Amino acid sequence: MAWDRDKMCQRAALELKDGYYVNLGIGMPTLVANFVPSNINVTLQSENGMLGMGPFPKKKELDSDLINAGKQTISELPESVYFDSAMSFSMIRGNHMDLSILCALQIAENGDLANWMIPGKMVKGMGGAMDLVAGVKKVVVLMEHNAKDGSSKLVKSCTLPLTGKSVVDMVITDLGVFEFIDGNMHLIEVANGSSVNEIIQKTEAKFEINLA
Repeated sequence: MAWDRDKMCQRAALELKDGYYVNLGIGMPTLVANFVPSNINVTLQSENGMLGMGPFPKKKELDSDLINAGKQTISELPESVYFDSAMSFSMIRGNHMDLSILCALQIAENGDLANWMIPGKMVKGMGGAMDLVAGVKKVVVLMEHNAKDGSSKLVKSCTLPLTGKSVVDMVITDLGVFEFIDGNMHLIEVANGSSVNEIIQKTEAKFEINLA
């Protein structure tokens, strides 16, 4: 088997560095908080107005007032601070976040990102993803390599509405890890249980193979 969600999040956690301020997107990226290495200090920011998010609470510690941007219940830390949405997006737009980990619907071979809507389906809004990919220093995407119908999510060009152009730095899928270097996509790691041939067969986008 290729990587499951936990393995993907463990791999994403390797991109965290000591002293980083990090925004974790809705869905799978929130699980990355469970795999922060114990030897580094990382501050997690939630765009709904919290800096210094704690781990997911145990049942007896639940506080309905403490939620992240995905409406999941979280906990606070002694150093946690709270602020309004304007301050939150000033942090994001002001290039104060070192890393954002997001999900995606499509990634193009030049680093274009589409992750906020599928035409014809109900959508609550674009959220903060457009601000994050424009204002954060590094963007890492976590996603399944293929859609439910088997089509590749790594495409030659996005057919869904774009969130940002040439904004993705790294993609981690259940089959492997890709890095964007000078506008080109490079396969830099193959997941255990997968192979280069499988990745080639399941990927529409053009990429170079640059394995260590």
